[in-house]
Amino acid sequence: MEEPTPAEIENQTPSNIFIPPSVIPSSLLSGRSYTHFSPVPPSLLASAEQSVPVCLGVDEAGRGPVLGPMVYGIFYLPLPLSDPLLRQTHHFDDSKVLTPQVRSSLMQTLSTAGSDLHQSCGWATTLLSAGDISAGMMRPSNAGGSYNLNAQAMDATVQLIQGIYDRGVNIQEIYVDTIGQPAAYQKKLERIFPTAKITVAKKADSLYPCVSAASVCAKVTRDAALEVLWKTRGRPPAREEEKDKNEEDTDMEWGSGYPSDQRCVTWLRGNMHPVFGWGPECRFSWGTAKDMLEGPKGVKVDWPADDDGGTHRLADFSVKDQEEGDELGTWFGTPAGLEAF
Repeated sequence: MEEPTPAEIENQTPSNIFIPPSVIPSSLLSGRSYTHFSPVPPSLLASAEQSVPVCLGVDEAGRGPVLGPMVYGIFYLPLPLSDPLLRQTHHFDDSKVLTPQVRSSLMQTLSTAGSDLHQSCGWATTLLSAGDISAGMMRPSNAGGSYNLNAQAMDATVQLIQGIYDRGVNIQEIYVDTIGQPAAYQKKLERIFPTAKITVAKKADSLYPCVSAASVCAKVTRDAALEVLWKTRGRPPAREEEKDKNEEDTDMEWGSGYPSDQRCVTWLRGNMHPVFGWGPECRFSWGTAKDMLEGPKGVKVDWPADDDGGTHRLADFSVKDQEEGDELGTWFGTPAGLEAF
């Protein structure tokens, strides 16, 4: 995967951003993955005979960072409105080329009841937590083996799309920004959703307005999630003389969360527990985190080998007790040897 350029990193580090309804602090801080669906516009919930044909876009944000979640976003609206509403009226584009302020403003309009976007469009996000990503990637062979990032991304995509079908929306066209070889990914989706016309393409977030909008939903959700994590997990306690300082004036010292961002690396080094590493904000399966934990500042831990499932013989406990001199070990007398018989 490509690392962002320094200019892109700067553009991906927001301040004073809108916190959308897709950011649920309790779930975020627990380290759990979760999904948020916006209300479906009533105009898209007509009967099957009168249902409005809908196009749906899919994109993600935060695939490469060592800090924070990966977020998959989908966005759907009536087919005839795709270009005029998204591209011409609101100027949606690939979220990476929009400033944080523009992305935040678009998301706020989308989330505001009564706006043209809120009345005509729906969206959803799945937030894959750093902990769940790492647990899947480092899953042992006796538990099914590694659940790699591509598989996690595919499952999140399918579940999001299926969730919109389940809500009664007549999806006719699906556009997806690729996470691998477009042809193979498209065939998989076509087998799962045979009634829709599916297009999987590189740079789809620049080509198709509904994918551009999905990329904004995913990006703003990730940015806001990082903001919440920073305020509760990453920021050091304020000194007495700084307590009156406006919290909004403090930028996130861990930057964009990418390994290529020096602010991120500096924060990781300065906030690593030698045994437990970091909190739910960190992907332990990333090389950056692994190298630090296995380096001179980390403590090597020898975890006990897996046992046989906890099936111990009663005699095991008796022998252990006797070896330790426990008085209960000889409560009923000492064992008689074979010579007694």
